[in-house]
Amino acid sequence: MVNTGVMLCGVRLDNPIIAASGCFGYGEEFSRLYDLDVLGSFSFKGTTVAPRDGNPAPRIADAPDGMINSVGLQNPGSQAVRDELLPKMAGYFHKPVMANICGSSVGDYAALAEIFGVQEQVGWLEVNISCPNVKCGGMSFGADPAAAAAVTKACREKTDKPIIMKLTPNAGSVTDVAKACEAAGADALSLINTVQAMRIDLRRRAPVLANVKGGLSGPAVLPIALRCVWDVYESVKIPLVGMGGVSTPADVIEMMLAGATAVEVGAANLVDPFACPKIIDGLPAKMEELGINSLSDIVGAAHG
Repeated sequence: MVNTGVMLCGVRLDNPIIAASGCFGYGEEFSRLYDLDVLGSFSFKGTTVAPRDGNPAPRIADAPDGMINSVGLQNPGSQAVRDELLPKMAGYFHKPVMANICGSSVGDYAALAEIFGVQEQVGWLEVNISCPNVKCGGMSFGADPAAAAAVTKACREKTDKPIIMKLTPNAGSVTDVAKACEAAGADALSLINTVQAMRIDLRRRAPVLANVKGGLSGPAVLPIALRCVWDVYESVKIPLVGMGGVSTPADVIEMMLAGATAVEVGAANLVDPFACPKIIDGLPAKMEELGINSLSDIVGAAHG
């Protein structure tokens, strides 16, 4: 009998599959389709201090082997999530949930860490310093090691919960940012967020997206994500959560061999709402095929 369980920052997951923020909302719609407790966990939609309407439409564009989004962190705000959505979540998900938080200033991140860092249901804070779809904050923090460290430190001072810094592939050096976050007190890192991209409408001779650029996700970015996870694994000692283009059990194992302890599944949920349970169901057979007894044993194994 193979063992799919892993430990992430001291919290046990039945399997390494975490539904990624941005593609899973707050889980309610998916809970009507299947029992969410089959997941290792899920990272709820990126939440800001105040509600956000997001970017103007159109904000989704097709791309070869993927999609480009410029949703812009639309969410109901921290108060509604804490007071209304978290209690509702407790009715359909009975494991620790990952709180994805986003800010426009260091103070925003600190406030959010304080709010969600005391919620019993929250197992980890995933601090999003990598969103390419907002004009203020977001990726600007994740592209600069000093700014990333400042956000990490501010969150660390507000909570004892594990802090997972979500990194961008659009930084000049993702390893420099990773090392800065580790030095500032991060417990783990998640990577990658989407890759900056755009499309042009040939008939209108204008960008497809109202925001011009957005974030590319889907199978097209898997090789980029693997490269980033590989490089960061060799640069830090804290655990990694890998994501980007994952849609099959084989992708999960490849990501773990590169250095990920757990794996988030994002855009695949928008193609097939049963993507996560299908991957989870398929993992044992793929492990047996590859002679893997325990997933925790293969983390970083491709590094030799």
